[in-house]
Amino acid sequence: MAGSGSRRAATMSDVAKRAGVSITTVSHVVNRTRRVAPATAELVFEAASEVGYVPNDLQRTLATHGLKTVGLAMSAISHLYFGAVVHSIEETLSMAGYSLLLSDTHDESAGEVQAVAELLRKHVDAVILAPVGDSTRILSYTAKQGVPVVVIDRPVPADVDQVAAESVQPTAELVDHLAGLGHRRIAMISGRTGLTTTTERIQGYRLGLQRSKRAFHRALQLDGDSTAAGARIALRQLMALDRPPTALVVANHTMTIGVLRTAKEIGVRIPDDLAVVCFDDFEWADLFHPGLTAIAQPTETMGVQAANLVLSRLTDPELPSRNVRLKSTFVHRESCGCTASSRAATTLAHAY
Repeated sequence: MAGSGSRRAATMSDVAKRAGVSITTVSHVVNRTRRVAPATAELVFEAASEVGYVPNDLQRTLATHGLKTVGLAMSAISHLYFGAVVHSIEETLSMAGYSLLLSDTHDESAGEVQAVAELLRKHVDAVILAPVGDSTRILSYTAKQGVPVVVIDRPVPADVDQVAAESVQPTAELVDHLAGLGHRRIAMISGRTGLTTTTERIQGYRLGLQRSKRAFHRALQLDGDSTAAGARIALRQLMALDRPPTALVVANHTMTIGVLRTAKEIGVRIPDDLAVVCFDDFEWADLFHPGLTAIAQPTETMGVQAANLVLSRLTDPELPSRNVRLKSTFVHRESCGCTASSRAATTLAHAY
């Protein structure tokens, strides 16, 4: 029997008791041997976090073979924006002798817990996380395992290393620009509720309205759920209003694509009928006609910064936590309604 001072590792039985399910159900969830209802899976992972359980079916082979790995939990498959971020993280870590393991959260709460648990199961040295929502449970889980975490893109109110682009002022600048062109009914299609980036961009939208002396109308701010489908629904609702908006701020690139497709379907001409600006510039934004006026986030720099935060944390675990905010860039094209001559009279790109 272990002495009273030792601490017993948590087991599947402990998780089952805490979650109120069978050990078999816990095994299916952890090992992915059978599909379990999402609500039950989330309950199991929450219990695992509370008792500090990490599956032990994999031995610490990474340490045994002298490999060094960092896990990355984000919705990299469903969000093209994250592709450049992943590339710069991998490149920076590789130069330092680390491998990158990617686990997709699918931007779902249950998927986030499962993605992080999978990375911990593979004994990564650290985790880079783009939180899906409230990160309290995940950060508690990783802390119990002694695994450092760097939060990327979506800042959290926690004492951990994190790096993200500024969202409030750049979004306000988009509104300022539209107001400067004479628009009074400026709408917004915001992202998924619960994401800090969504909250900050809404704050920026309202700040821009306030300092441009434009009234805020609740009917002009709709939730697009960060998806093309959500944005399509939102645009139809906006354009069906008795007094539809004349200008629109879209809070991410995925929703922007949904807006452009829907505008074409319902006969809304951009920028003649509706001026459109967006947060998140992307690779093909200048190929659209008209070209998209957008806020470009420093994706490559963000990835490099996240990797460097991880590397420095692994080198010196006693470092104070760092919170890095990066400047974004206003990219001026034609979708806002500016002509080539009027754009030539202004600076094409501004840093914020």
